[in-house]
Amino acid sequence: MSKQEKIIVGISIGDLNGIGSEVVLKTFLDARMLEFCTPVIFASVKLMSFYKKEFGLDMNFHGIDTLDKIIHKKINVLNVWKEPVEVHFGKEEAKAGEYAIKSLTAAVKALKDSKIDTLVTAPINKSNVQSESFNFPGHTDYLAKELNGQSLMLLISETLKVGLLTDHVAVKDISKNITREVIEKKINTIHQTLIQDFGIEKPKIAVLGINPHNGDNGVIGNEDDTILRPTLDNLRNNGKIVLGPYAADSFFGTGNYKNFDVIIASYHDQGLVPFKTLAFGSGVNFTAGLDKIRTSPDHGTAYDLAGKNEANYDSFKEAVFSAISIYKTREEYLEISKNPLKTSRRKSFVKKK
Repeated sequence: MSKQEKIIVGISIGDLNGIGSEVVLKTFLDARMLEFCTPVIFASVKLMSFYKKEFGLDMNFHGIDTLDKIIHKKINVLNVWKEPVEVHFGKEEAKAGEYAIKSLTAAVKALKDSKIDTLVTAPINKSNVQSESFNFPGHTDYLAKELNGQSLMLLISETLKVGLLTDHVAVKDISKNITREVIEKKINTIHQTLIQDFGIEKPKIAVLGINPHNGDNGVIGNEDDTILRPTLDNLRNNGKIVLGPYAADSFFGTGNYKNFDVIIASYHDQGLVPFKTLAFGSGVNFTAGLDKIRTSPDHGTAYDLAGKNEANYDSFKEAVFSAISIYKTREEYLEISKNPLKTSRRKSFVKKK
């Protein structure tokens, strides 16, 4: 990407019957968005024209069949397929999942080939996308296979960041998936992410306990004492500011989360319930730890809203802004790392609505 060009943001369309199409198009209905980035929607012009008409949107697309035809200051639509596809808003259908994966795999290939700079994914349905060729619990697991690095789900907003030691894991399997190796790997990934992607020089990290009340000295489980505490001690001895474990039930209610750059939860709901309570509608899911940047909104397909022209697109818009900001911060970090003697003043990316 030359300095004169905008960051190219690839967009996978998600479940065709969900709200993905609506939030994507309404995000770029504001022409000012094209001053920040160049969007490329991986779908088809026929499909996007259907959505445009369905939602009564006054906007134009630049249809392309190859990524070398991208035009800046246009809403580019790459024809991943050309055949017409029926859309049945609000219905969970295998066909909708099939096309969601066609969009996703094409977008990820473009990301790997550096044809696009970042990827923003609209929501998929984890059930109807399953097939012999795609057998993953979600985007994060698929990206972990396709890209380089140690992937980690990191939920971000302007005031809160929450990472997970385990993500899409059944409750009965949580404790056996939290080992010393996993804890160290995840915390090291988050520590590096905060430095290179968010410009935080000395990250302050809080870790929530595995069991209620951190196990109450072994009365409600001993994993906090035998696995979590010794690992955190070791990380602190290696110079990281890692505090905890904290009892999860009171941590957010007391406002203690405001004292840290990131909070690491032991499992999915322990972290996502408070995050979505505090930041729902403005939160972003960032796949940290990989060599490429991917973000998504903090909501799902929302079949109950699909086709009603009522979906809130704030979270998707924030996902686009976050992808741009993270890309710029990482590029600056990598440039400085290549030449540590070079002086550079960080410029924060100001989000404009």
